[in-house]
Amino acid sequence: MGTYILALDQGTTSSRAIVFDRRGDIVSKAQYPFRQLYPQPGWVEHDPMEIWETERRAAAQAAAGLEGEVAGIGVTNQRETTILWDKTTGRPVYNAIVWQCRRTAEFCEELKRRGLEERIQSATGLLIDAYFSATKIRWVLDNVPGAREKADRGDLLFGTVETWLIWQLTGSHVTDYSNASRTMLFDIHRLCWDAELCELLEIPMSILPLPVANSQVYGLVKKGIPGLEKLAGVPVCGAAGDQQAALFGQTCFRPGEAKNTYGTGCFTLMNVGEKPVRSRAGLVTSVAWQVEGRTAYALEGSVFNGGSTIQWLRDELHLIDSAPECDRLAESVEDSGGVVVVPAFTGLGAPYWDMYARGAILGVTRGTGRAHIARAVLECIAYQVTDLMLAMRQDAGCDITALRVDGGASVSDILMQLQADLLRIPVDRPRMVETTAFGAAALAGLSCGVWSDLEELTRLRRSQRVFEPLRPQADCDRDYRLWKRAVSRASDWIEH
Repeated sequence: MGTYILALDQGTTSSRAIVFDRRGDIVSKAQYPFRQLYPQPGWVEHDPMEIWETERRAAAQAAAGLEGEVAGIGVTNQRETTILWDKTTGRPVYNAIVWQCRRTAEFCEELKRRGLEERIQSATGLLIDAYFSATKIRWVLDNVPGAREKADRGDLLFGTVETWLIWQLTGSHVTDYSNASRTMLFDIHRLCWDAELCELLEIPMSILPLPVANSQVYGLVKKGIPGLEKLAGVPVCGAAGDQQAALFGQTCFRPGEAKNTYGTGCFTLMNVGEKPVRSRAGLVTSVAWQVEGRTAYALEGSVFNGGSTIQWLRDELHLIDSAPECDRLAESVEDSGGVVVVPAFTGLGAPYWDMYARGAILGVTRGTGRAHIARAVLECIAYQVTDLMLAMRQDAGCDITALRVDGGASVSDILMQLQADLLRIPVDRPRMVETTAFGAAALAGLSCGVWSDLEELTRLRRSQRVFEPLRPQADCDRDYRLWKRAVSRASDWIEH
């Protein structure tokens, strides 16, 4: 008989549930995909009831055969995705508008024209973008018949995905500080909703959830939820947005510790300590977490195309049949032969923020083969993360001692070695790669006493391999200068 923590990991394409034991090892897991809805070009939606249903089924399956008790439940989620629902019936008034959705881009341009950039960044730590929740809420209120009337009557609730799941499980209407700080309505200095911003954006504060710390009891699982009978009465007591949860799961508890997730895109987060750092280099600032009354802040940069560049090589160019083949090809040549790939398929993210850039392959000669292009693709992922890390060093004014890594493409030894060489610091890949789910479990486990403190959690993290810089720095610097030249060629490509 053991004591377990259940983590609900609600992502953009699937709902997962993972059970961890006291050692931080995975005991069981379950996963269910759900539909992606594209009602118009650039629009992305999910069905909130399907999100709840798949997460409920995953939780029921993961907890089914446990010999022992679940002490607590932690929730982590795709961030910024926006749900509004009727307080009485519990039914959504519209589909969830997903973080990727660009329908409010024009409204964001209008906010910039109104000169609100400085006001919004100074309070929320964010740049004005359709990515964040605020303009999505406004769209629902303005475009769904009856939504604004319901909101004005106090009959409407808003939440990001963790709020929606916690409400379904417990009836509590709360949001943790890390998710609140991705809405573009939350003052990250005072840790409360910004009344003036809500007024400027015409969003009634009555619909907003109560902001709460990341490791505390939000409520107990209600009786009568089908499949979750054995979890009734279990506290839901930890929550964080997926990237902050991964930072916590990687045990980056000290200022200067950073992680990068090599997924479809790349997300680099750095713990900057107990005071928020204002980015001057195109990054955003969020609350990382608040645990035991202490708030940690993070600088964050995102790259739009990371692992997706390897998929492009496979699915569109047909130069490889699988991701491991990209590694084998790249290892078959000493270098890229001067070839540089700039994967600006959807523009460039941080620190460039150039939506008019487009992808390019530069430096091609008659001797260029597919192995050179494969190597250049891996290099461009490492270059983009280097861009983010250099921006972070500049903003935070402190050294980054190591980079902890996770996500699909982090299995590539050659990519991790390229990264260590470029950054001149160790790149540390953990043995247990489910760092996002473990972050949510750790926050819940601290709250319900399964783990006593951050030191104990630090001891649970084990490295699978640490990559140390090997190549001469002069060679790496020369290659990085070539990357910057290539970016300048791909920049501002589309006429506008």
